[in-house]
Amino acid sequence: MAVMDVRSISKEIKGEIKREVDEILLSGKRPPHLVAIMVGDNPASKAYVKNKVKTCDELGIKSTLLHFESDISQEALKEVIANLNSDKSVDGFILQLPIPAHLNSQDLLLEIDPMKDVDGFHPMNFGKMALGLPSFLPATPYGIILLIERLNLETSGKKVAVLGRSDIVGTPMSLLLSRKAPYGNCTVTLLHSRSKNIRNELLGSDIIVAAIGIPKFVTADMVKTGAVIFDVGINRVEDEHSKSGSRLVGDVDTDQVKDIASWITPVPGGIGLMTIVALMKNTLRAYNMELYGK
Repeated sequence: MAVMDVRSISKEIKGEIKREVDEILLSGKRPPHLVAIMVGDNPASKAYVKNKVKTCDELGIKSTLLHFESDISQEALKEVIANLNSDKSVDGFILQLPIPAHLNSQDLLLEIDPMKDVDGFHPMNFGKMALGLPSFLPATPYGIILLIERLNLETSGKKVAVLGRSDIVGTPMSLLLSRKAPYGNCTVTLLHSRSKNIRNELLGSDIIVAAIGIPKFVTADMVKTGAVIFDVGINRVEDEHSKSGSRLVGDVDTDQVKDIASWITPVPGGIGLMTIVALMKNTLRAYNMELYGK
Protein backbone atom coordinates (compact mmCIF):
# COMPACT_ATOMS: atom_id res chain seq x y z
CA MET A 1 0.00 0.00 0.00
CA ALA A 2 1.06 3.55 -0.63
CA VAL A 3 -0.31 6.24 1.68
CA MET A 4 -1.07 9.26 -0.47
CA ASP A 5 1.26 12.16 0.18
CA VAL A 6 -1.65 14.58 0.40
CA ARG A 7 0.42 17.16 2.21
CA SER A 8 2.80 17.56 -0.74
CA ILE A 9 -0.06 17.71 -3.25
CA SER A 10 -1.92 20.37 -1.25
CA LYS A 11 1.32 22.33 -0.89
CA GLU A 12 1.83 22.22 -4.65
CA ILE A 13 -1.68 23.55 -5.35
CA LYS A 14 -1.33 26.23 -2.69
CA GLY A 15 1.89 27.33 -4.39
CA GLU A 16 -0.01 27.77 -7.65
CA ILE A 17 -2.71 29.81 -5.91
CA LYS A 18 -0.13 31.98 -4.16
CA ARG A 19 1.62 32.76 -7.44
CA GLU A 20 -1.68 33.89 -8.94
CA VAL A 21 -2.48 36.03 -5.89
CA ASP A 22 1.02 37.53 -5.98
CA GLU A 23 0.44 38.58 -9.58
CA ILE A 24 -2.86 40.19 -8.57
CA LEU A 25 -1.15 42.18 -5.81
CA LEU A 26 1.75 43.20 -8.06
CA SER A 27 -0.76 44.61 -10.54
CA GLY A 28 -2.07 46.92 -7.82
CA LYS A 29 -5.43 45.23 -7.37
CA ARG A 30 -6.95 44.37 -4.02
CA PRO A 31 -6.47 40.79 -2.70
CA PRO A 32 -9.26 38.20 -2.79
CA HIS A 33 -11.36 38.35 0.38
CA LEU A 34 -12.90 35.37 2.20
CA VAL A 35 -15.21 35.77 5.20
CA ALA A 36 -16.11 33.00 7.65
CA ILE A 37 -19.20 33.18 9.87
CA MET A 38 -18.92 31.11 13.03
CA VAL A 39 -21.62 30.76 15.68
CA GLY A 40 -20.80 29.44 19.13
CA ASP A 41 -17.67 27.65 20.27
CA ASN A 42 -17.77 24.20 18.70
CA PRO A 43 -14.15 22.93 19.12
CA ALA A 44 -14.02 21.27 15.70
CA SER A 45 -15.39 24.40 14.01
CA LYS A 46 -12.84 26.58 15.79
CA ALA A 47 -10.04 24.31 14.56
CA TYR A 48 -11.36 24.29 10.98
CA VAL A 49 -11.76 28.07 10.86
CA LYS A 50 -8.32 28.59 12.36
CA ASN A 51 -6.78 26.45 9.60
CA LYS A 52 -8.71 28.32 6.93
CA VAL A 53 -7.56 31.70 8.26
CA LYS A 54 -3.97 30.44 8.47
CA THR A 55 -4.07 29.24 4.87
CA CYS A 56 -5.48 32.57 3.69
CA ASP A 57 -2.59 34.35 5.40
CA GLU A 58 -0.08 32.03 3.71
CA LEU A 59 -1.54 32.66 0.27
CA GLY A 60 -2.07 36.42 0.53
CA ILE A 61 -5.85 36.10 0.61
CA LYS A 62 -7.57 38.50 2.98
CA SER A 63 -9.67 36.72 5.61
CA THR A 64 -12.25 37.98 8.07
CA LEU A 65 -13.80 35.95 10.89
CA LEU A 66 -17.23 36.99 12.14
CA HIS A 67 -17.69 35.13 15.42
CA PHE A 68 -21.09 35.32 17.10
CA GLU A 69 -22.43 34.06 20.42
CA SER A 70 -24.44 30.85 20.27
CA ASP A 71 -27.69 32.65 21.18
CA ILE A 72 -27.75 34.86 18.05
CA SER A 73 -31.14 34.85 16.33
CA GLN A 74 -32.02 33.57 12.89
CA GLU A 75 -33.03 37.07 11.75
CA ALA A 76 -29.80 38.62 13.02
CA LEU A 77 -27.74 36.08 11.06
CA LYS A 78 -29.83 36.71 7.96
CA GLU A 79 -28.95 40.38 8.28
CA VAL A 80 -25.25 39.52 8.52
CA ILE A 81 -25.54 37.42 5.35
CA ALA A 82 -27.43 40.17 3.52
CA ASN A 83 -24.68 42.65 4.36
CA LEU A 84 -22.00 40.28 3.06
CA ASN A 85 -23.99 39.68 -0.11
CA SER A 86 -23.98 43.40 -0.87
CA ASP A 87 -20.39 44.09 0.24
CA LYS A 88 -18.33 44.48 -2.94
CA SER A 89 -15.10 43.95 -1.02
CA VAL A 90 -16.15 40.40 -0.07
CA ASP A 91 -15.66 37.79 -2.79
CA GLY A 92 -16.89 34.74 -0.95
CA PHE A 93 -18.09 33.70 2.48
CA ILE A 94 -18.97 30.57 4.36
CA LEU A 95 -21.30 29.69 7.20
CA GLN A 96 -19.26 27.29 9.31
CA LEU A 97 -21.36 24.25 10.18
CA PRO A 98 -22.64 22.90 12.48
CA ILE A 99 -24.54 25.78 14.08
CA PRO A 100 -26.68 25.76 17.27
CA ALA A 101 -29.89 23.74 17.13
CA HIS A 102 -32.22 26.74 17.35
CA LEU A 103 -30.92 28.00 14.00
CA ASN A 104 -32.10 26.66 10.63
CA SER A 105 -28.94 26.11 8.58
CA GLN A 106 -30.76 25.31 5.32
CA ASP A 107 -32.79 28.49 5.58
CA LEU A 108 -29.62 30.50 6.16
CA LEU A 109 -27.73 28.86 3.30
CA LEU A 110 -30.57 29.86 0.97
CA GLU A 111 -29.87 33.51 1.84
CA ILE A 112 -26.29 33.37 0.54
CA ASP A 113 -25.67 34.91 -2.88
CA PRO A 114 -24.80 31.89 -5.11
CA MET A 115 -21.98 33.97 -6.65
CA LYS A 116 -20.37 34.21 -3.21
CA ASP A 117 -21.22 30.68 -2.10
CA VAL A 118 -17.65 29.36 -2.06
CA ASP A 119 -18.69 26.33 0.01
CA GLY A 120 -20.96 25.26 -2.85
CA PHE A 121 -23.98 24.54 -0.63
CA HIS A 122 -26.60 26.81 -2.23
CA PRO A 123 -29.25 24.86 -4.20
CA MET A 124 -28.40 26.87 -7.33
CA ASN A 125 -24.78 25.73 -7.23
CA PHE A 126 -25.80 22.21 -6.26
CA GLY A 127 -28.25 22.06 -9.16
CA LYS A 128 -25.71 23.38 -11.65
CA MET A 129 -23.21 20.79 -10.41
CA ALA A 130 -25.77 18.03 -10.96
CA LEU A 131 -26.33 19.25 -14.52
CA GLY A 132 -22.61 19.53 -15.23
CA LEU A 133 -22.78 23.32 -15.53
CA PRO A 134 -20.08 25.67 -14.19
CA SER A 135 -20.61 26.19 -10.46
CA PHE A 136 -18.88 26.34 -7.11
CA LEU A 137 -18.35 22.73 -6.06
CA PRO A 138 -18.68 21.69 -2.39
CA ALA A 139 -15.18 21.96 -0.96
CA THR A 140 -14.60 18.39 0.23
CA PRO A 141 -15.78 16.61 -2.95
CA TYR A 142 -13.90 19.21 -5.01
CA GLY A 143 -10.79 18.51 -2.95
CA ILE A 144 -11.08 14.79 -3.72
CA ILE A 145 -11.47 15.53 -7.44
CA LEU A 146 -8.34 17.71 -7.29
CA LEU A 147 -6.50 14.83 -5.63
CA ILE A 148 -7.65 12.39 -8.32
CA GLU A 149 -6.46 14.84 -11.00
CA ARG A 150 -3.02 15.31 -9.43
CA LEU A 151 -2.54 11.56 -9.04
CA ASN A 152 -3.88 11.06 -12.57
CA LEU A 153 -6.00 8.16 -11.35
CA GLU A 154 -8.01 6.33 -13.98
CA THR A 155 -11.71 6.64 -13.12
CA SER A 156 -13.53 5.90 -16.39
CA GLY A 157 -15.56 2.72 -16.05
CA LYS A 158 -14.44 2.12 -12.46
CA LYS A 159 -16.88 0.89 -9.85
CA VAL A 160 -17.13 3.33 -6.96
CA ALA A 161 -18.76 3.02 -3.56
CA VAL A 162 -19.54 6.26 -1.74
CA LEU A 163 -20.22 5.48 1.91
CA GLY A 164 -22.46 8.20 3.39
CA ARG A 165 -25.15 10.31 1.70
CA SER A 166 -24.70 13.74 3.30
CA ASP A 167 -25.37 16.85 1.22
CA ILE A 168 -21.87 18.05 2.07
CA VAL A 169 -19.86 15.02 0.92
CA GLY A 170 -21.60 11.80 -0.10
CA THR A 171 -24.33 12.96 -2.46
CA PRO A 172 -22.24 15.55 -4.37
CA MET A 173 -19.33 13.11 -4.55
CA SER A 174 -21.54 10.50 -6.18
CA LEU A 175 -22.71 13.05 -8.75
CA LEU A 176 -19.23 14.30 -9.58
CA LEU A 177 -17.77 10.83 -10.08
CA SER A 178 -20.65 9.61 -12.22
CA ARG A 179 -20.96 12.58 -14.58
CA LYS A 180 -19.37 12.72 -18.02
CA ALA A 181 -16.09 14.46 -17.22
CA PRO A 182 -12.33 13.77 -17.47
CA TYR A 183 -12.20 12.40 -13.92
CA GLY A 184 -15.70 10.97 -13.79
CA ASN A 185 -17.50 8.35 -15.85
CA CYS A 186 -17.63 5.98 -12.89
CA THR A 187 -20.40 3.54 -11.99
CA VAL A 188 -21.31 4.81 -8.53
CA THR A 189 -23.19 3.16 -5.68
CA LEU A 190 -24.27 5.53 -2.90
CA LEU A 191 -24.41 3.63 0.38
CA HIS A 192 -26.03 4.75 3.63
CA SER A 193 -27.48 3.52 6.93
CA ARG A 194 -30.42 1.77 5.22
CA SER A 195 -28.27 0.04 2.59
CA LYS A 196 -28.07 -3.73 2.64
CA ASN A 197 -24.98 -5.84 1.91
CA ILE A 198 -22.62 -2.90 2.46
CA ARG A 199 -19.69 -5.26 2.82
CA ASN A 200 -20.31 -6.83 -0.59
CA GLU A 201 -20.81 -3.46 -2.26
CA LEU A 202 -17.51 -2.18 -0.89
CA LEU A 203 -15.73 -5.41 -1.70
CA GLY A 204 -16.67 -5.09 -5.36
CA SER A 205 -15.52 -1.48 -5.69
CA ASP A 206 -12.35 -0.15 -7.31
CA ILE A 207 -12.65 3.16 -5.44
CA ILE A 208 -14.13 3.79 -2.00
CA VAL A 209 -15.04 7.19 -0.59
CA ALA A 210 -15.64 6.67 3.13
CA ALA A 211 -17.70 9.48 4.68
CA ILE A 212 -20.00 7.73 7.13
CA GLY A 213 -18.64 9.23 10.36
CA ILE A 214 -18.03 5.93 12.15
CA PRO A 215 -14.47 5.27 13.41
CA LYS A 216 -12.71 2.44 11.54
CA PHE A 217 -15.97 1.27 9.94
CA VAL A 218 -14.27 -0.03 6.79
CA THR A 219 -12.25 -3.14 7.63
CA ALA A 220 -10.02 -5.50 5.66
CA ASP A 221 -12.83 -7.88 4.72
CA MET A 222 -14.64 -5.02 2.93
CA VAL A 223 -11.81 -4.00 0.60
CA LYS A 224 -10.71 -5.63 -2.65
CA THR A 225 -7.03 -5.93 -3.45
CA GLY A 226 -5.71 -2.81 -5.14
CA ALA A 227 -8.66 -0.55 -4.28
CA VAL A 228 -8.15 3.21 -3.92
CA ILE A 229 -9.61 4.68 -0.72
CA PHE A 230 -10.42 8.28 0.13
CA ASP A 231 -11.01 8.45 3.87
CA VAL A 232 -13.08 11.53 4.68
CA GLY A 233 -13.77 10.57 8.29
CA ILE A 234 -12.36 12.59 11.18
CA ASN A 235 -13.30 10.87 14.42
CA ARG A 236 -11.84 11.43 17.87
CA VAL A 237 -11.35 8.24 19.88
CA GLU A 238 -9.87 7.54 23.29
CA ASP A 239 -6.18 6.67 23.39
CA GLU A 240 -4.48 6.08 26.72
CA HIS A 241 -1.06 6.33 25.07
CA SER A 242 -1.73 9.86 23.82
CA LYS A 243 -0.88 12.90 25.95
CA SER A 244 -4.33 14.32 25.30
CA GLY A 245 -6.02 11.00 26.01
CA SER A 246 -7.44 10.83 22.49
CA ARG A 247 -6.45 10.73 18.82
CA LEU A 248 -7.99 11.23 15.40
CA VAL A 249 -8.90 8.27 13.21
CA GLY A 250 -10.76 7.95 9.94
CA ASP A 251 -13.73 5.88 8.81
CA VAL A 252 -11.29 3.24 7.57
CA ASP A 253 -9.24 0.90 9.75
CA THR A 254 -5.96 1.80 8.04
CA ASP A 255 -3.91 -0.74 10.01
CA GLN A 256 -6.11 -3.54 8.68
CA VAL A 257 -6.43 -2.22 5.15
CA LYS A 258 -2.87 -1.02 4.53
CA ASP A 259 -1.69 -4.25 2.92
CA ILE A 260 -4.74 -4.55 0.67
CA ALA A 261 -5.46 -1.11 -0.83
CA SER A 262 -3.19 0.40 -3.47
CA TRP A 263 -3.72 3.95 -2.19
CA ILE A 264 -5.33 5.40 0.92
CA THR A 265 -5.51 8.95 2.27
CA PRO A 266 -4.20 9.45 5.82
CA VAL A 267 -6.14 10.80 8.80
CA PRO A 268 -5.22 13.41 9.86
CA GLY A 269 -3.30 15.13 7.05
CA GLY A 270 -5.50 13.91 4.24
CA ILE A 271 -8.83 15.05 2.81
CA GLY A 272 -9.06 17.91 5.33
CA LEU A 273 -6.06 19.57 3.67
CA MET A 274 -7.63 19.21 0.24
CA THR A 275 -10.92 20.67 1.49
CA ILE A 276 -9.15 23.88 2.49
CA VAL A 277 -7.25 24.02 -0.81
CA ALA A 278 -10.55 23.63 -2.70
CA LEU A 279 -12.08 26.46 -0.68
CA MET A 280 -9.15 28.70 -1.59
CA LYS A 281 -9.57 27.86 -5.28
CA ASN A 282 -13.29 28.65 -5.06
CA THR A 283 -12.48 31.98 -3.38
CA LEU A 284 -10.01 32.92 -6.11
CA ARG A 285 -12.58 31.97 -8.75
CA ALA A 286 -15.22 34.13 -7.03
CA TYR A 287 -12.73 37.02 -6.99
CA ASN A 288 -12.05 36.66 -10.70
CA MET A 289 -15.76 36.56 -11.50
CA GLU A 290 -16.30 39.76 -9.51
CA LEU A 291 -13.26 41.37 -11.09
CA TYR A 292 -14.42 40.70 -14.64
CA GLY A 293 -18.12 41.16 -13.95
CA LYS A 294 -19.05 37.58 -14.80
